[in-house]
Order: sequence, then C-alpha cells, then structure tokens
Amino acid sequence: MLNFDFYNPTRILFGKDRLQGIDRYIPADATVLITYGGGSAKKSGLIDKVKAVLGKRKISEFGGIEPNPRYETLIKAVETVQKEKIDFLLAVGGGSVIDGTKFVALASYYKGNSRDLLNYAFKPIPLDVVGKAVPFGTILTLPATGSEMNSGAVISYEHGKFIVISQLAFPRFSILDPTLTFTLPRNQVANGVIDAFVHTMEQYLTYPVGGRLQDHIAEGILQTLIEIGFTTVAEPENYEARANLVWCATLALNGIVGAGVPQDWATHFIGHELTSLFGIDHGQTLAIVLPAVLEIRREQKRAKLLQYAERVWHMGDGGEEEKIDSAIEKTREFFESLGVKTHLSQYGIGADKIPVIIEQLKAHGMTALSETQDLTLDISRKILERAL
Repeated sequence: MLNFDFYNPTRILFGKDRLQGIDRYIPADATVLITYGGGSAKKSGLIDKVKAVLGKRKISEFGGIEPNPRYETLIKAVETVQKEKIDFLLAVGGGSVIDGTKFVALASYYKGNSRDLLNYAFKPIPLDVVGKAVPFGTILTLPATGSEMNSGAVISYEHGKFIVISQLAFPRFSILDPTLTFTLPRNQVANGVIDAFVHTMEQYLTYPVGGRLQDHIAEGILQTLIEIGFTTVAEPENYEARANLVWCATLALNGIVGAGVPQDWATHFIGHELTSLFGIDHGQTLAIVLPAVLEIRREQKRAKLLQYAERVWHMGDGGEEEKIDSAIEKTREFFESLGVKTHLSQYGIGADKIPVIIEQLKAHGMTALSETQDLTLDISRKILERAL
C-alpha cells in the first residue's frame, strides 16, 4: 500500500427529513447566500423549505449555476458575496451547484485574479495562496459527483474544464436525503450511476499495491451500483435503491477508495474534452470512454482487470483473455442497460473529430495521463478510435 494522508471534516446528515439539521450547523447570526441551479429547486418548493428552516437569518439567493458551472457565472456570485457581506454559503443542488459554490467560497477572499485559481491542475491550491474561504454546507439533490464530501471542483472556462482542489473546499455539512432526488429526470439518474461507477473504477482499476481494504470497498460500491442501477432509474421513488445510490456516489469520491492506491483519471480527462467540445453530458462521456480505455490499456491493467472480472462480475471460468473481454463487455452492457449510449458515433461524432479532441487534450496539458503517466496523445487517439 502506498503512503497517504487522509482528511475529511464533512459532517453527513443522511436520510429522510433532515433539512432541520441546517439550523444546528449554520450560525444563528449568519448572513447566508443560497446557491442553486436552473430553478427546479425553486419550483419544487425546496428553497422555500430551506428558507423556513433558516428562520431569522439574513438570506440572499443566487440561482442559475449551470451544469458544468462556468467561471463567468460564478464571478457574479462572488460579487454578491462581497457586496452583501455573506459569511455562509448554502448550495442546494447537484455536483455542478456544489462545485460552483466551492469556487465562490475560495474566490471570495482571494486577493488576486480569481482565474489564477484554475491553474493548479490536479494539485491542491496551497494555503498561502488562499488562506481563507467562506464556510458552506450543501443540500444534495442529484447523487453523482461526490462533491458533497470532498474538496474538489470542476469549473468550465472558455473551452476547457479545470480542476480546483483545496482543503478549504470541504463542506461543513451535507444533507443527503434520498427523497429530494425522486423527481430527477431518468437520464440524470443514469448519469449519476455511471459517474459514481467510473469514479470508483478510476481509483480501483489500476495496478495492485496490496490495498486489500480499498479494493474490497471499491468492489462493494461497484457491485451495489450494478445491483440497484436499473432499479433506481426505472423506479425513482424506490427509497432503498435510491438511498444506496446516494451513499455509493458519496463514498466513491470522498477519499476512502483512493487512499494509498494508484489513481488513473484518464477517462475523466478525455471525457471532459467531449463535454467541452460537443456538449455531451459528463456521465455519458464516461460511458463512451471507459470501455475503450479498458480495451486499449488491458495489458497495463491486466491484473486488476482479472480481479474485476472475478470479484465484481463473478467470472470463474475461462482463460484470462476471455475473462477480460467479458468484463469489458459487461461494463458496456451495464451502461447501456441504463439507457446510455456508449459510442461516439451514436452522438454524431466521427473520426474526423478525433484530431480536434487530441488538440484540446494537448492544449490543456493532458499529454501524459493514467496511473503510470505513460498514456500519450497517440494512445488517447487509439482510445477515441476504439470509442467510435
């Protein structure tokens, strides 16, 4: 097992009817900015319920944080924080709203050009760069990204998606009430299942380092998602299935699975370019890219692919190649069972677009990806060709 540091201060309030918890964990004299997305939280009455719990606290609202939250939108929220002297943020929404709120929390106290906060790639922003952030909590309405219990965010700017990480970006608390996700559209639930699945795979399907507990936790998450994935898409008010999805999505990226083991993230980085260039949903890009990554990188990932085949898909018979082939095909079939396409061509993207994608990867410094940093642009091209 590799050396690691683990830190996660987020308090989780899980289950039905947990909104009252925010009254305990937001200071009584706080000036609160509620952030949310396209308006569903408002139309559903959730924002009004939140405001009722907040009681006599001074409250402002900032709506319109879009999927793949844009820097330009978030800067307007920063201006609101500074103008209204906001001292607590409350994100109501899914990963995009929470990610955007994290950036607002960091940028509101930053003295320089806040665009500089997008330049740290996969490295945490040093504390001497941003020494203070606005504290915030979250009310999760879309299980997918795990942002409700980690310190990372993905922010869109110009034609790229940028990762922002800071230990100041952990939520103080997160409300995880599965019933708040019942009204989600079917495609968003499917995307969430895939996002949680691939988050786990990025940290699990690399190479063995003796992280037995991490492996078993990852396998448990993957098996649970396989068991409940179709059910929670088809039966949106099945509480048991949806509760398991919510908790899987949180655990998939709260630091536990990736502690002390190698991590890949090539699928995500390639997928980000597909979203930026063609507007394909994040979860859909992962369903396109992951099977192709596993096929092209099967030799580098052989040991863990066999473990994945045997422990997650319960393949006991056949030779190594047959098991690997079957495990990759089972993965693709699982995504497709959720109603998600798994080929670029199904989105009208042909081979003529691959050079454009490669140029974007190059422009964003994605020239040496994977857990071994040997996934070159030529290999990314092969992955995209296989994904056609």
